[in-house]
Amino acid sequence: MLAIGKRIFLFLLVNFLVITTFTIVAQIFGIGPYLRENGLDYGSLAAFCLIYGFSGSIISLMMSRAIAKWTYGVQLIEPNNTNPTLRDLRDMVARLARDAGLPQTPEVGIYSAQDINAFATGPSKSRALVAVSSGLLNSMNRDEIEGVLGHEISHIANGDMVTMTLLQGIVNAFVMFLARVIAMVVTRSDDNRNSGGFMYFIVVMVLQTAFMFLGMIVVNWFSRYREFRADEGGAKLAGKNSMIHALERLQANFEAVPARQSAMQTLQISSRPSGLAALFASHPPLEARIENLRKKAG
Repeated sequence: MLAIGKRIFLFLLVNFLVITTFTIVAQIFGIGPYLRENGLDYGSLAAFCLIYGFSGSIISLMMSRAIAKWTYGVQLIEPNNTNPTLRDLRDMVARLARDAGLPQTPEVGIYSAQDINAFATGPSKSRALVAVSSGLLNSMNRDEIEGVLGHEISHIANGDMVTMTLLQGIVNAFVMFLARVIAMVVTRSDDNRNSGGFMYFIVVMVLQTAFMFLGMIVVNWFSRYREFRADEGGAKLAGKNSMIHALERLQANFEAVPARQSAMQTLQISSRPSGLAALFASHPPLEARIENLRKKAG
């Protein structure tokens, strides 16, 4: 599998399934009156693609917290938890959230996994989730954990999931628009009998799938950019050294275990993606992230 974060992969997968379902339903029930006897009504097609394109990404965003809990088996840490380690983890998230200016403390959870891993997700700054793996709690010291949590809180404070949703919506709209325009050109005959028919639908589905795959390059470019920003935000919240030490611990862990076991870790993903893998990687190389922080003042 390409080096894609599991959470981001699930977001893209749900988005793809929603868009594909919309396309099938629209074909069956004739939704989207953009087909005319003389070809496409480009204005109606653009409106159709914008509405359904953004619907796919918004549904993915709204479901993100529930999907993450279900996928990872996250157990929420309640305020009255008696375990001192888990209570300290929750208190740390609450403090970092206040320092970052979040309107509400995110839900805090833990899930069973040997990987050193953590993630933040949710549809808004007031409805977010921060979860860490049991492997992270067992492998990192308090300062390193604070660096990781600062990174995840920064994702929420920066509104990264919302921005990614808007970007994915734009990509969806372009994908749907281009697929239908090209399909019309490819399948249209002189007497228009094939326009809007079965062959047109098949070509749309093939092109839409191919274009969405290419659109992942744009989405993952933004994902790599936001990781640098979240690292810098984590350094401000938890301290530059804590953030660097957390990344160094992740790098040491990556080098100590087979790549196949680490390929889907949310924080580190791949240490040195190259070629096409670099275009589709959702996270930058750890070396680049560490070097970026070291160059920052303070």
